[in-house]
Amino acid sequence: MTTAASVLLVVAIVAALVDWVAVAQANKPLEYVCKPLTTAALVGVAATLDPNSSDQRIAFVIALVFSLAGDVALMLPSDRFVVGLASFLLAHLAYIVGFAIAGGSATRAVIGVVVVAVLAIPLARRYLRALSSAGRRELIVPVALYMSAIAAMFVSAIAVGEVLAIAGAYAFYVSDSLIAETRFVGPRSWGPLAIIVTYHVAQVMLVVSLVS
Repeated sequence: MTTAASVLLVVAIVAALVDWVAVAQANKPLEYVCKPLTTAALVGVAATLDPNSSDQRIAFVIALVFSLAGDVALMLPSDRFVVGLASFLLAHLAYIVGFAIAGGSATRAVIGVVVVAVLAIPLARRYLRALSSAGRRELIVPVALYMSAIAAMFVSAIAVGEVLAIAGAYAFYVSDSLIAETRFVGPRSWGPLAIIVTYHVAQVMLVVSLVS
């Protein structure tokens, strides 16, 4: 980890912690600053650290840039959900490319498919059924595609076999599942804070996995 990356990582962590407070207190102006600042700082971390693979680093930087776009889309008062969904879909595809560059084991990939299927299939049914019941059928295909992408990203991380990458992918999956739960099934008082905490933890672990 270079000096610049270390400093930016501290900035990202501090911004994330302040953002958690902002979300807990429903302080939107502060959230509008700290949420994108956290991801932007992580872009800087990924760009300035000394990675195991420079090509994987490029893929992760692209993923973080798309994540930043998704952050902005989802936090705006107009809540551009489909734009945010598309941005994070592209982020997951970039992460998948990054994990593919890192290589992986076919055996671990098969294990990953089984593990993720056990988690993903019941949740996918729950959320798609909720969309159908609410008459929001126009979201069924986009949401199904997105859930497939995050599941594939999780499997790709497991195939690589790096602990931080797997933990980060899992935290990302949890965060996205919580978003679906609160948006499609019903609001939860603890939902916004749990979503942002797991999201930031996920992104930090994925970035740090570049040097682990």
